[in-house]
Amino acid sequence: MPSATTSPAALSHPRDGYHIITLNRPDKLNSFNVDQHKALRDALDAADADKSCRAVILTGAGRGFCAGQDLSDRMVTFKAGETPNIQDTLGLHYNPLIKRLRTFPMPVICAVNGIAAGAGANIALACDIVLAAKSAKFLQAFAKIGLMPDAGGTWTLPRLVGPARARGLAMLAEPIDATTAENWGMIWKAVDDADLMVTAEAMAKKLAASPTNAMATIRRVFDASEQNTLDAQLELERIEQQKLASAPDYAEGVSAFFEKRAPKFQGRT
Repeated sequence: MPSATTSPAALSHPRDGYHIITLNRPDKLNSFNVDQHKALRDALDAADADKSCRAVILTGAGRGFCAGQDLSDRMVTFKAGETPNIQDTLGLHYNPLIKRLRTFPMPVICAVNGIAAGAGANIALACDIVLAAKSAKFLQAFAKIGLMPDAGGTWTLPRLVGPARARGLAMLAEPIDATTAENWGMIWKAVDDADLMVTAEAMAKKLAASPTNAMATIRRVFDASEQNTLDAQLELERIEQQKLASAPDYAEGVSAFFEKRAPKFQGRT
């Protein structure tokens, strides 16, 4: 198993079958600057390269998950009389990150340990399963500074909570607590603060023992359903199911079912 890697902006801790990646700028509520983007990319690269890794937990250090973009960089630009090049920030950093989370070859669990604001909220929602401490809050803060949601927020939010709630979250820029987020279907579950990482790690262990290729296919096919007609989705199910049925994990799963034992899935190779 690879050793833990440390960066000023992120911590990556390999466990048996999964990695814990921690955003690590707690004095800035883990808000993103270029260094943190690079550190997170490196941590995801390490998880992807570790063939024993079959799930990832993403969380934050300190009292918050992520407050979004570090605005101190923007103030430097404004004071120089210039306009921030936000489209480059999105194109070079946030958009590739969201795409990577949505196509990662294993499940990604987000353990939201405090405020998830702006892009931080939308990065959390791009993960496969979101757990949140009951003290956590989700905030689409963009309108407070004259912007609109980004980092995939305009795509993710309407699909999770419906267009009416998505517009309200974006325009009113009011926080909602973790229990409300669960009730709205925005996240999987709100748990007691003390149980957050225990629950996340138990889930990661379960997913690490699962057929990883099937997990990645589930995500991909659900995403495709947002654009497909029923006929197109049925055809996609037909094709992708045969691919999974041709892999060793299906034979193992069926054998384990009839032998009344726990399956030992091969997972990704």
